[in-house]
Amino acid sequence: MKQRLTIIALTALAVVALISVVLTVTPPAHAGGEGAKQISGIGFFAEPEECTDPEGAGADFANNMTGDLEGCLYVFVETAECRPSGVYKETGTEIYVGEGGTFSTTYRFTAKYDDCPNLQGQQFGRCQHPIVAGSGTGVFEGVTGRLDFKDNIEGGQAVNFPYRGHLRW
Repeated sequence: MKQRLTIIALTALAVVALISVVLTVTPPAHAGGEGAKQISGIGFFAEPEECTDPEGAGADFANNMTGDLEGCLYVFVETAECRPSGVYKETGTEIYVGEGGTFSTTYRFTAKYDDCPNLQGQQFGRCQHPIVAGSGTGVFEGVTGRLDFKDNIEGGQAVNFPYRGHLRW
């Protein structure tokens, strides 16, 4: 009987100790297993004096990002094609540079233009940006996920680019 009580007491003590350890360990804010972090914001074409980080050297253009991603998205166009129907398709790579880190994406942009060869009279535009695994630095180290943009059109031109997406670590 005494031995049985000792075993029960030691088991209870071990369980209490284990629960204490589990409750006091705090994982990082973006630790794996917590699911995806939903993000959103708006991108704008960067002015010449904005987005001047050396990481973006040679970019075809840059977007100034606001919202959950504050920084610059440097765009490197690799392919561009206009179809007779006015559909425009573009692919390339990007690097996001924000406070605390960077990550890279590949992207595919699709739009429709009244005058596709001159990129005038835009009717719609959208793009998908999967994050390149292993490309993150700083706070983005180990990040994966995807961003999706949809162009806001005024007078046949994109004026800004609302985005939403998810990040995982």
